[in-house]
Amino acid sequence: MKRRDLIKKIGLAAGTIALGNTVTAAPVIADQKKKRVLKIAHITDVHIRPEYNAVSRFKKCLEMIKKDKVDLILNGGDSIYAADYSDIKKERVLELWACWNDSVALVKDIPMYSVLGNHDMWWQGKGDELFGKPGVLKMLNLKNNYYSFDKNGWHFIMLDSNHPQNPGMLDEEQWNWFVQDVQNSGNKPTLIMSHYPLLSCTGITDNKPDFIGPFKVGGSYNHLDIMKFISVFDKNKNIKVCLSGHIHLLDKVWYNDVSYLCNGATSGFWWEPGDDGKSSYKKTVPGYSILNLYSDGSFDDEYIKYEA
Repeated sequence: MKRRDLIKKIGLAAGTIALGNTVTAAPVIADQKKKRVLKIAHITDVHIRPEYNAVSRFKKCLEMIKKDKVDLILNGGDSIYAADYSDIKKERVLELWACWNDSVALVKDIPMYSVLGNHDMWWQGKGDELFGKPGVLKMLNLKNNYYSFDKNGWHFIMLDSNHPQNPGMLDEEQWNWFVQDVQNSGNKPTLIMSHYPLLSCTGITDNKPDFIGPFKVGGSYNHLDIMKFISVFDKNKNIKVCLSGHIHLLDKVWYNDVSYLCNGATSGFWWEPGDDGKSSYKKTVPGYSILNLYSDGSFDDEYIKYEA
């Protein structure tokens, strides 16, 4: 048989087999099924404040996010700097939120979804419109402190980790809502965002240099109800990724087919000089994350350093 006749027969039988490699039709079809449906920026722990040139530095971050041409921004909480301290007056709270509003005006055309951080709430002004969680909801234009939404085939669940007695867990009302929301989401691939990590190794690494185990990890490092979450995830395989912040450290945990991404702080070392004389915290530099979400339920992510 002539070589050209052999090639013709191979072409009729396999369609896309190329001599000298192992490319076949099946992987090409699989690639066609995997399509990016969303590009997301995750910012967290901005801790915006007028000091340390924080506003202009945060604006630089947001300008980079604009150039990334993301579909939406997820804000992981602690948007402002320490409104929860006992000596904070209303004037300071208003000043911090003014810094926030001035900054995020740069990305007003990009949908932003936020959760509440532990430092966002002002607890000294009982009876004031800015008091507690309702005050934060007002400033972030949120209807509720936990909620969900769908976007381009993905389901998103925004949680409030700030339990009134035990930070780093959900209260009973929110937990019941969460379980029902997961059940109602069908087979949509799901992303969960909380301020406190659901599962992270930073509770071990973010300790004093002379700390020796056994390790005791509190709710601010690892949700106290993580085993309840894992039980729900085991029954609902559509949970793909859980985003968090709070620790200002960057880590990734993969457990039972669920990825837990604790991302670094946009403010780094709270905008102050850090480990490197700039603003890193234990070698995690100020940054934000880009996540690409795909139609097959997969994703990829990259942590972006935005300061030189």
